[in-house]
Amino acid sequence: MLSPSICDQVRRTAPLLQAEGQALTRAFYARLFRFHPALREMFNQGHQHDGEQSRALAGAVTAYALHVDDPTPLRPYLARIMHKHVSLGVRAEHYDLVGQELLAAMDEVFAGRLDAATRDAWAAAYGQLATLMIEEEAAMYRASAVGEGGWTGWRSFRVTGRHCESEQIVSFELAPADGGRAPDFLPGQYVSVRVQVPALGFSQVRQYSLSAAPDPRTLRISVKREIGGEAAPDGHVSNVLHDSVFPGDLLELSPPAGEFVLRGTGHTPVVLISAGVGATPLLSMLARLLEQPSPPPIRFLHACRNGTLHAWKQPMRDLVQRMGPSSVRVYYERPEPGDVIGRDHDHAGRMDLAAVREDVVLPDADYYLCGPKGFMREQAGALRALGVSADRIHAEVFGSGDWQT
Repeated sequence: MLSPSICDQVRRTAPLLQAEGQALTRAFYARLFRFHPALREMFNQGHQHDGEQSRALAGAVTAYALHVDDPTPLRPYLARIMHKHVSLGVRAEHYDLVGQELLAAMDEVFAGRLDAATRDAWAAAYGQLATLMIEEEAAMYRASAVGEGGWTGWRSFRVTGRHCESEQIVSFELAPADGGRAPDFLPGQYVSVRVQVPALGFSQVRQYSLSAAPDPRTLRISVKREIGGEAAPDGHVSNVLHDSVFPGDLLELSPPAGEFVLRGTGHTPVVLISAGVGATPLLSMLARLLEQPSPPPIRFLHACRNGTLHAWKQPMRDLVQRMGPSSVRVYYERPEPGDVIGRDHDHAGRMDLAAVREDVVLPDADYYLCGPKGFMREQAGALRALGVSADRIHAEVFGSGDWQT
């Protein structure tokens, strides 16, 4: 437990962090990769390039400074970080290196503005948080190892199938190369995939949601090809997977992780709202829900640009036959001439939840959102405007940072 004086000293740095947090985190990452280059493999170099990781870390450090005496409000964010750490293989020794370089970056960026007592307070605060996370992550590693088909670290999987879902998305069916059982998982979870990236000269790790129901024989991931632009490079891992990975090839996977999973009882109404590749974890949830002898009330709403980019088009139309037309709604923001309303999609234009309020607002329902951050903020705001409680709205974030900011 940190003393009140340590908490006060850390909390007093919050204005400085709010003003110059990104300068601190940029210096931190520069030091980390310069002195510990092997750690580059754990960090998304695309997000290093566009600054997303620096912004996310700056926000996290500032939030901890503000809540250092009671981090309870940060628990959901910390849970997401810990799941990702376990998926990446972060261990106790990595926390020592991160703490060392974070404090050194503070000395460098805040030179002359951070006295020795405040620096020592930050060392104590970081140490307490690191100990908490190391202990909880150790328990998560143990749980991964003892679960059905479980393991820790990296395990080889052979690609047994490859399916083009749309112009941008490819699904890969993966079976354990050792002939053992595929792991059980909670629908909505993801695995990390590690591949060598020739353009970088070292490996990179990315998280991909499992897009089918649990199966003791195989896992399925669905990967969108990420095309960059002036602000960011092409996705390093997604392009390797699209261009170079075919049936018979091997991929390294970590055990399933993630806290974006179905909540409530098996009878709780569920509303699934996705855009683009954000459908992946929701498809796994939907498959599990429909396996139940008496599924709860379910609504599934999906948005994409047009029919060319509409992944899982036929499976979604099949759902209409199974669940009823009011239960599944597909939105094309910019339909092409060949896209037929009533056959390919149900609505033209952006998703508008208020227009289908009667079908979407279900008593005591849980709402699951996945897609671009802007899309999730827009739909969460629409749900709150319709009277849905914020604690009933759950979201999955692809990438760094908080979807709500």
